[in-house]
Parts: sequence; structure tokens; C-alpha cells
Amino acid sequence: MSNLTIKPSRGLHGAITLPGDKSVSHRSVIFAAIAEGDTLINGFLVGEDTLNTARAIESMGIVIDGLGSSRLTVRGKGLDGLAEPSGVLDLGNSGTGMRLLAGLLAGQDFFSILTGDQYLRKRPMARIVEPLRTMGATIDGRSGGRLAPLSIRGAGSKTRAIDYTSPVASAQVKTALLLAGLYAEGETTVREPSKSRDHTERMFRFFNVEVSEQGIAVTLRGRQALRPKGPIEIPADISSAAFFMVAACIVPGSELLIKNVGVNPTRTGIIDVLLSMGADITLRNPREQAGEPVADIGVRYRKLRATRIEGAMVPRAIDEIPVLSVAASYAGGTTIIKDAAELRVKESDRIATMAAELKKLGAAVKELPDGMEIIGRDSLDGAMCESYGDHRIAMSLAVAGLAARGETVVSDTEWIDTSFPGFEQLLRQAAY
Repeated sequence: MSNLTIKPSRGLHGAITLPGDKSVSHRSVIFAAIAEGDTLINGFLVGEDTLNTARAIESMGIVIDGLGSSRLTVRGKGLDGLAEPSGVLDLGNSGTGMRLLAGLLAGQDFFSILTGDQYLRKRPMARIVEPLRTMGATIDGRSGGRLAPLSIRGAGSKTRAIDYTSPVASAQVKTALLLAGLYAEGETTVREPSKSRDHTERMFRFFNVEVSEQGIAVTLRGRQALRPKGPIEIPADISSAAFFMVAACIVPGSELLIKNVGVNPTRTGIIDVLLSMGADITLRNPREQAGEPVADIGVRYRKLRATRIEGAMVPRAIDEIPVLSVAASYAGGTTIIKDAAELRVKESDRIATMAAELKKLGAAVKELPDGMEIIGRDSLDGAMCESYGDHRIAMSLAVAGLAARGETVVSDTEWIDTSFPGFEQLLRQAAY
């Protein structure tokens, strides 16, 4: 078990480049595997979550050159080119990997088993299992298929197209069903209560697959061949950039440039929330890479004020709410976070864990059923904190410690490598 010790920072400065986007990295290797021919991927996130997805793809007979580096070549075999894996596919800590692969495997004509670590085996899977069963897959698992490990007998050529209304706005659910829908005759439609991140739709189009969108409904016609338009250039992950953005917002004297960050509008809730808090943030050199909007993000310190995070904003910032709760702890006034009950079924119960740990630092936090109420203070005090085996909790607490009085120690931080290898080094480079 490793600990991360954080001392107060006098400001974050310079220009930094962060690892590739995790969501796009997962999708790039999955889509390339079922595409026709080779796909070059630049900027692939070399983290445990994405590597586990890539290893699972290799276990199904796909050759990936350069695995372990940020530059890969995936030698795709087309829609029907995957082979039955000889062993169990272990996705480690990755909910994205498990849910997306479950959708892909539901359309195959073979048997497979998906598992993960102790934390992933506690996360809800019924949200994908139930609609995938409707599409013809035979899926079982613990608690009737509500928990992993999951055994999947794919429906193959008998996969059925469906029109499904998801009770939650989830890009993982949407992507799982659309991947299964690739193997069905006819059109598969997924409807959500609000729009979730659209990396999947953008990547389908990059692979020359037609996808239509009408409001919150996404429709895909089955049996379309995937052919990449060129190399995939993966931008830096805005969810990783969020930690540095908040750090620069709360540590006096900061002026930081974060380069080549994906600024997909379905993911920029972090920017919109911080701007509503009065943050000094600018987007520079806007451009597009492989269908994804990209920019350099400049952040300068400015005293923050309280805000409300609720409704349609929540899906656009769901992964960033832990670190936004840190920003709220240093903001003037009372910040309200609502409609975020989804946080309770992440790698940890992120509402309970952030409330508990921020209180250790002296923050005034009230836990709500679906969020938090946070009264900002001028400063917090360093403390011994726990990560609960959750990478985003660990990094959020490290950011909180940068502006606190005294030393902060975060325990059990090896989980950070699942999504952000090199986090500690980059943080020390920018903050000290």
C-alpha cells in the first residue's frame, strides 16, 4: 500500500501535458478490433483500466502491436473476426471496460466470462444485463446477473435490435447496447433521460458507421462495416485535467496551461461549473482530432464563489464532482450538489467518501441522499486521509491538500494508476 504526502503549494505554474483520454482509449481499441484492417492509435492511455480492456481484446484473437506504449496498431478482423477466449477476461477496476465489452460480447456467437477486482464486483451490472438479455444474449452472474462475474453466451446472428429507454443517463449503457446493435438486423435505438457523453457516436462516425441522433435518442443500423478514416489521435483526458484546473483555481498565485485537452461538449461540465464559480479559465487554440474537439486550457487563480450543481449539468460533470467538492470547500458561500445519486455506485460511494474525508480536513460538509451541501472556508487543515480504493477520491484529496495548512497524507494511492499514471510526478512538477 502506498501513501501520497502533499505539502502546501505556493502556486501551480508552467505548461503540462496529461495522459490520453480514458473513455476514448477504451473505445478506440474496441472499435479498432472489429474494424476491417489496421488502425493506428496515438495517445492511448497506458493505465491499468485501458490495458485490461486491450488485453481482453487480445484474448479474443486480435493482434495489438505496441501494447504498453501510447502508440498502438490494432489489426482488426472485421465484425465477425473475434474468437472465443480460452480464459476468464479480467477487467480489474474498470467499469467502463466491463460494460462496453459485455455489449460487444452479447453480439458474438461464443461464450465468455467477465470479472474484475473486489471493487468492480460490487458495481451494478443490471443496467446493461437486462437490455442485453432482451437483445438475445444469455447472461448470468452473481445476484441473478446484477453483479460480476458475468457469464455471456452471445446471440450471434440472432441478436435482436431494440428500442430501449434507459432509466439513467449513462454513456456506458448506451455504448454497450449500440455495440450489441452492430450485430443485429435492423435499427437499435437508445433513449436517455438526458444526453450522456457522446464519444461513442463520434467514434462510430470516424469509423464510417452511420449513427443518427434526435434529441436524447441515438439510433444505429446493424451490420455496418467499420473502416477508420485515418489514425486515431487521442487528446488528453479532461477528467484528468480537472484535478489541475481545480488546483490552480484554489492555490493563490497559480497560472497554469494544460495542453491538448479534449473539450467534448458532453464532458465540459467541469469548465462550466468552475466558470459559474468565477474561475479564470480560457480555451486556446481550438481544433479537432479524430472527431473530438481539442484545446489548450489556461487557468489562473481567482477566489471562487459558491454555485449549484444539479439537473442536466450532473451527467456532464459526474466524474469531476469529487474534485468540484474540493473547489466548493474553498469557495465563498454554500454550494449545493444535487441529482448525483449515481456517485454512490462508482468505485466507492463518492458522496459518502468525499464528505467523510473533507470533514477530516476541516470542511463544512453535509451529506445529502443525492449529493452534498458544502459551506466554503478560506482554508482547510492538513490531515490523514483515505482513498477507499478509488482513484478519483485519492487525487481529489491530494488537490485539497495543496491549499491546506500543513501536511496532508492520502493512503492507498496505487489506485491512481488505473486512470492517471504519472499523476504524482506531474503534480509535483506543476505545484512545487
